[in-house]
Amino acid sequence: MKIGLFFGSFNPVHTGHLVLATLLREAASLDEVWFVVSPQNPFKINTTMADERHRLEMVQLSLSGSEFLKASDVEFSMAKPSYTEQTLKVLAQKYTEHTFDIIIGEDNVASFSKWKASNWILENYRVLVYMRTNNNAASEILHTSFHFYDLPLLDISSTSIRERIKKELPISFFVTPDVEQYIRFHRLYH
Repeated sequence: MKIGLFFGSFNPVHTGHLVLATLLREAASLDEVWFVVSPQNPFKINTTMADERHRLEMVQLSLSGSEFLKASDVEFSMAKPSYTEQTLKVLAQKYTEHTFDIIIGEDNVASFSKWKASNWILENYRVLVYMRTNNNAASEILHTSFHFYDLPLLDISSTSIRERIKKELPISFFVTPDVEQYIRFHRLYH
C-alpha cells in the first residue's frame, strides 16, 4: 500500500488536519494517511505540549470512524527528539510491504535542508507538500522529490484552539466531539 506519513505534534489534532489528510490522500492517490504523533519535534520546544499519550489518544479518537486515516505511535519507542530519517528507517523495516511518502506544509520546504539527513530523505522518498498560501514561492523548489498540492485548507491551528480553551471559548467544530470531550475531561490546555 501507498502510505502518506503526516508527522506532527497534534497538540491538539483538529478538523483542519482531518480535512487536509483526506484531500491529500485523494489528490496523491494514497491508500492511507498515517498521523505520526511526534513526542518531541527537534524544531519545537513547547512548554504547553500536552503529554504524548494524551495527544495520541486524541488522534485515535478523531480518526476512529475512518478506514483510510490511521494513528501511529512509532516514534514513542524511539529516542527523543525524533528525526524523520530514523522514523522512515524503522517503518521501512517494520512494514516492508508498504511504500511511504512524507506529508509536509509549504512552510517546511524552505527549511527542509536543515532536517537531519534531508538529502537521503529526498533521494528515497516523495515529499508531498500542501500549499498553505496563494504564494507559490515554495513550488519553485526544483527537486523532483517535492510534489505540490494546492488544496482547500481550513484556517484552523492547534495554537488558536489552545488559546480558545484558555479564554474559555467554545471549540466545537474546531475538533471532533470526542476530542472536545477528552480535552474537557482531562482539563488539557487550561
